[in-house]
Amino acid sequence: MPCCCPHSQSAGKFFSFFARSYRKRFAKKGLGTSQQQLINGIKQANFQDKTLLEIGCGVGHFHQLMLEQGARSAVGVELASKMLVEAKDWARQRGLSDKTQYIEGDFISIAEILESADIVIMDKVVCCYPDADSLIHRSLEKCQSIYALTYPRKVWYTRLGTQILALLMKLLGSDFRPYVHDPEQIENWISEQGYKKLMQNQTSIWLTQVYVKQ
Repeated sequence: MPCCCPHSQSAGKFFSFFARSYRKRFAKKGLGTSQQQLINGIKQANFQDKTLLEIGCGVGHFHQLMLEQGARSAVGVELASKMLVEAKDWARQRGLSDKTQYIEGDFISIAEILESADIVIMDKVVCCYPDADSLIHRSLEKCQSIYALTYPRKVWYTRLGTQILALLMKLLGSDFRPYVHDPEQIENWISEQGYKKLMQNQTSIWLTQVYVKQ
């Protein structure tokens, strides 16, 4: 089910443009620093034989790596159609087609048709949604055990960066906008649903957190 709102459509087109370069970068360099922090945190919670739901899965490298290291199966949800073309092809080449399923669409719009998973992952996805409240709560509904996410720190230079990118997108005629949401509010939403923070780490830009259901 493709996305329907202008922001989601524009986000899909924007990220589709980078699909091939994302795959080449992962193939050459592997996970970035914040992604390595994220997978290390999930390892602390134990992902062996667990099912995965990755929202905003991109070219699939993150969850495919987890599958190669012992996760049971993965569903990837992604707005950008060309990202999913790369993800499916890469899964085939890595012998993971039987363990993966890919769905194109805006997660909030299609959440009700998705099955829950042991682990829900959102790597650099919160910053792509204007409505962080709905995204966090709908994704928590799909999580059975471990909730892992990376999103921007709320510091002056991330706010400035998103403002500059938002202006560029407007000048290009795109409806896509990036956002810096309040980490304290995000943590409160997650904690209120019965989750305890297991791990937190950061880079100069990204805040990485892993929660476990109590």
